Parts: sequence; C-alpha cells; structure tokens
Amino acid sequence: MEKITILFSNGEQREFDWGVSLHEVAVKMAPLYTSPIVAAEVDFVLRDLTFKLEKDCKVTFLDVSTERGNKVYQRSLAFVMIAAAAELFPGKQVTVEHSLGKGLYCEMHLGRAVTQADIDQLKQKMNEIVAENRPLARRVMPVDQAISLFEAAGEAEKVKLLMQWKQPDVAIHTCGEVADYVHGVMAPNAGCLRLFNLRLYTPGIILCFPEQNNPDKLPEFVSQPKLAKVFLEAERWGEILQCSYVATLNDYITQRKIADIMRVAEALHEKKLAEIADFISIHRKQVRVILIAGPSSSGKTTFAQRLGIQLRVNGIRPVPISLDDYFVDRDHTPKDEYGEFDFESIDAIDIPLFNQQLLQLLDGETVEVPTFNFQLGKREDKGHLVSISKDQPLIIEGIHGLNEHLTKDVPREHKVKVYVSALTQLSIDNHNRIPTTDARLIRRIVRDSQFRGHDALTTLRLWPSVRRGEERNIFPFQEEADAMFNSALIYELAVLKKCAEPLLAAVPTDQPEYTEAVRLLDFLSYFESIDEDDIPINSILREFIGKSCFQ
Repeated sequence: MEKITILFSNGEQREFDWGVSLHEVAVKMAPLYTSPIVAAEVDFVLRDLTFKLEKDCKVTFLDVSTERGNKVYQRSLAFVMIAAAAELFPGKQVTVEHSLGKGLYCEMHLGRAVTQADIDQLKQKMNEIVAENRPLARRVMPVDQAISLFEAAGEAEKVKLLMQWKQPDVAIHTCGEVADYVHGVMAPNAGCLRLFNLRLYTPGIILCFPEQNNPDKLPEFVSQPKLAKVFLEAERWGEILQCSYVATLNDYITQRKIADIMRVAEALHEKKLAEIADFISIHRKQVRVILIAGPSSSGKTTFAQRLGIQLRVNGIRPVPISLDDYFVDRDHTPKDEYGEFDFESIDAIDIPLFNQQLLQLLDGETVEVPTFNFQLGKREDKGHLVSISKDQPLIIEGIHGLNEHLTKDVPREHKVKVYVSALTQLSIDNHNRIPTTDARLIRRIVRDSQFRGHDALTTLRLWPSVRRGEERNIFPFQEEADAMFNSALIYELAVLKKCAEPLLAAVPTDQPEYTEAVRLLDFLSYFESIDEDDIPINSILREFIGKSCFQ
C-alpha cells in the first residue's frame, strides 16, 4: 500500500498508509498530549479528525490546551447540550448567546422559567451522551435537502441562512437523532467532552468548560452582573432593530433597507453616550477624572471624543490626556514570558510621574505633559502645557483605566470609570454565536492596514500577545466600571467585509497564521457587503475604516 510521510509539530516524522484518517493518527499520538485531541491543522488548514490524509503533509494536533482546540471543545459541548435539551424538551428552543463568567451564557425557551431541576436533568442527559461516546457525525448534503430538514424541525433561522448559501452543499452534524448546522470544526464524538458543568444564571444558564491554560480543571465561576446587563442591553438593541441574525441583516441589505437600520443603530449609540454623560453630570462636583478603558479595537478613542461632546452639551468642558505619553522609555519596558516587550503591562506606564502630574493638575497647577516618541521609544518634553479649572474633569483613555493602581493617589469618589467593548448583538443563528473577539480582530486588521501600514499577517501574528495582555490587564477589572458602553454596530461586519477580505486573502499559505485567515474568511462569507458612503463621519466604525471627523 502507498505510504505518506507526516511531519508533526514536535519535529517528528512518521510514515502512515495513504488515506489514513486524522483520528487514526491521533490515537497513536495521544500519549504525547495531556488533554483530549479534538481537531488538527493540516498544512495550516483546520480539519476535523475524520479528514483523510492522501499526501505528505505537516500535522499539528489540537488538544484542549490550545486556543483553537479549546474553541472546538466549547462548540462541541454546546452541541451536546442542544441535543440533550432537544431529547428532554421536544419542540423547545435553546439559544447560545455569548461568553460570560468563563463560560457560555445560553437560554432555554421552555415557555416558563428555567429551574434548577431542569438544569440537573439536562446535565444528567449530557453525561449520558458523553458516557456512551455518542458520535458527533458530520454529513455533507445538498443545500436543498438541508433546508427541508430544518423546515421540518421548525428551525426558521437556519432555513433563512441556508436560503442564502452560496455553495451547492453544506455540512450538517448529528448527535443521535438531533441534526444541526454548526459553524466550525467539531470533535468526532462526545466521549472526549467529559469535563463540563451547568449553572443556573437567571433567566438562562451558564455552560462551563475548562480553560486552555488549565485543561484538566473547570475554572471558578466569576459573576459579572454589570457585563451581563450590557449583554442583555445588546439583545434588546437587536430586538429594537428587528435584526438578531446574519440572514436577517442580509435581507435588509439586499432589499435596500439597510440605511434605516444604520441610522437607528447609530442613534442607539448616541443615546447611550448621552446617558453616560448625564450620569457624570449628576456627580459633576465630585468627578475630577473620567477614565475610559477597554480591549483592543473597542473604539475607545472615538468614544472618548464623542463623550467629550456630550459633556459639553451638559455644560462640562473636559480636558483629554493621553496615557500613551506616559510610557516608560523603551529600555525600561517590562518583558513578557516570551522575552518580548510587554506594552500592555501596567508597569509599561510611569505610574509615579503620571500620578504626580495628575495631582498637580487637580490642585490647579499648570503641568508640562510629556510626549512619547514611538519611533525613538522615548519620552520627550515639547512644551505641551496643560491646566484645568475646578469644574473641568480630565478624560484619560487607556487600557488600564479600570485598574485602581493607575490612579492610586486620586480618591475613588473623584473618578468615574467607563468600560468600552464591542459586544455584538448579532449571531449567525440561534446556535452559532459571533464571538466579540472575532469582531474586534477584524476591526483591528482593517485599522492596522489603513493607519499603521501593517498587513493582516502582522496583525494576526501580534494578536495572541494582545489577547494575553487583555486577559491580564483589562478583563479582571471589568466589574470595576461605573458605566459600560457597547461600541458594536449591528451592521459593521458587512462594511468591514469588503476591507478585510483582500487583506486576509493575502496571508501566505505557508504561515501558521493562514489557519486563522481562512477561518475569518469563512466567517465573513456569511455577510452581504455594505458600501461605506452612508456611514456618519462621527461613527465609531470610522475609527477603523477611515474618514472620521475626529483626529
């Protein structure tokens, strides 16, 4: 029999029979991994374990300790939960909503309130499916056949999505008698999904799973009531716009009704900005510092300037200060565990100087604020003098704004902290959510190309470091915020698509980042395109695509 040679990520080479499946190879390689192998990359293309190898190739197996493997685990576990619910509560709907508290927030629509007894019953059924190692079988069928399947099951959103499908065939997964369309690669069976938990989180449930940095243990649940409230607000915005799923958005675009959706979405942003400005105005005598923080590509810069305008409407004249100008000189910048400069660390900021000048400003003194030269990696004094009156607050925007250590010398009652992030209201369908991280990554790819001269390969290569910085320096402090702003626009991915697709298509096939580029291209293929001409010049989206009225 013909042989093929496989090069593994650890540098080892082995020969196998032509046509061997990844699952067969994974069984032989499993002793080298500490957690279940759930998928693989073959020549930098993500594959499920049923894929057959018919030529020499490079294979990287993905277990739960890898980012992509962890996502496969989450996706597969959610499908098992959906299948278990379908068997327990026939005819009732389950929706997968968003991440929350180191888990997935989901809702079961039973026509009544979900109880702890329902959760216990659902968990028991899931454990039964896992114990029997039920296959999560993948089957490719003609789109028309899949549409008939989901019409019979009453899955209207899946029907609408597949009516817009651009390929003749579609892959459907089954778990027992339950069939579903799942966006992305799945584990081959339920037996590898033993570690999970369900938690009642009214009005829904939290599906808990292991984190990639500790794949053998479930993380402690972290309640995030403020963030949960913003997600519920996002859900309400989707209802106001009557647009919760991608297929509905596409209908608005193709029927030339999208302009109205865009105007309402922008108006919701403006209304929320005004509410936050009103909140600050109520406490105007106390508030001296307004801190704006959020993860990469959340739109903090435009938000800060638009908030400043709303505050001026209320008779408050804020003065902005850039935290970037307080970076320590490059040779004093801390390094991460990989020996790279860690610009996301709070220790990359000269905290003593920042607090000293902050207190001087609040005491009515005039301060010469430094200017950081990013090319030289050094602070420079350029005669930038700043002073404020007693009724003028400072607006400070930067990733560490929620961390009390940043402004440790300013009493808490004199500060308002605002968290900005892009928590999309849109899902692919009721079982396939759009991760907020993906929306922000696409924003950043477009912005880096427009304004920083970076290609998509560079942005994708830097993204894991950015994400590690967010996990350490931003997300642990989310609940410290006094107000939260959701910068996502329900139509934005249809605009970013046209900008991002050629950038992603240019990522070389021989680079590890090609895997992510292909995944994002597949994701963007769901969307119809929108021309950017109708987007207001003060829109947060302009921060990424250009032609913003803000500098």
